Amino acid sequence: MLRPSDQAQATEAPLLSMPGRLLPTVREKYLLAALSVLGLAAFLAPALPAAGWHIPHFVDTRAWLGVPNAGDVLSNLAFLAMGVWGTERLRGGNDAPVGASWFFVGLILTCVGSGFYHLDPDMPQRLVADRLGMAVAFAGFLGIAASERISVRAGEAVLVLMMVAGLLAGWVARENLTPWVVVQYGGMALAVGLALTRPRPGAIGVPLGGVIVFYVLAKLFELGDVTIFEATGHLVSGHTLKHLAAALAAWPVIRALRPTGFGLSRH
Repeated sequence: MLRPSDQAQATEAPLLSMPGRLLPTVREKYLLAALSVLGLAAFLAPALPAAGWHIPHFVDTRAWLGVPNAGDVLSNLAFLAMGVWGTERLRGGNDAPVGASWFFVGLILTCVGSGFYHLDPDMPQRLVADRLGMAVAFAGFLGIAASERISVRAGEAVLVLMMVAGLLAGWVARENLTPWVVVQYGGMALAVGLALTRPRPGAIGVPLGGVIVFYVLAKLFELGDVTIFEATGHLVSGHTLKHLAAALAAWPVIRALRPTGFGLSRH
């Protein structure tokens, strides 16, 4: 049994240690350095003028039930399904990882924005709507990744920073693609680095590697748009499969959410 003096020391010890917790940890310092590099790259790298890049030609232009480019348009409903499912899953718990709600909201916005763009992809201004939804989802995912591997406060900071950077980059991409390229590919490189880092105590165990695998698969489908369309006898295009694979990237996050609730350490 503790003596009164021992009890006082035990009570005071956490209080004395609290100021130290305001200082950045080693992992947070590395994260800050990586974000600084991405920021410098976005500002200092040579501009990629949007006018110099042709509008992508999507091979499957078939209409169905009056919907033009039906495969690429309707496949975006997969984002809606995963976004709604994830949002409903969040209601089953008492807490949620940083960025999870924004990740699922971003998926729903991606369904709207990408569907709007693919209705008439020859209008480059529609790309803005497509990219803004993606920016929200991507910021949410990086917030999850940082909170799982670094700390909750790191996740909160990354969520805000990447949300602002992604939305600005998506808007600026009308004239300069460089910031968007940095956000998309630099952000994914950051996610890979976080996935290779050991989860912090109190993390819920979101398998970041699974999300990344689906993302890479989606990119491969995108690059093989015509090849896949020909290989499947014009059944489905690579870009349509890209949407489905990208939407399935939400599955590892949804699976990690325990409906009975879970707690997160704040640091």
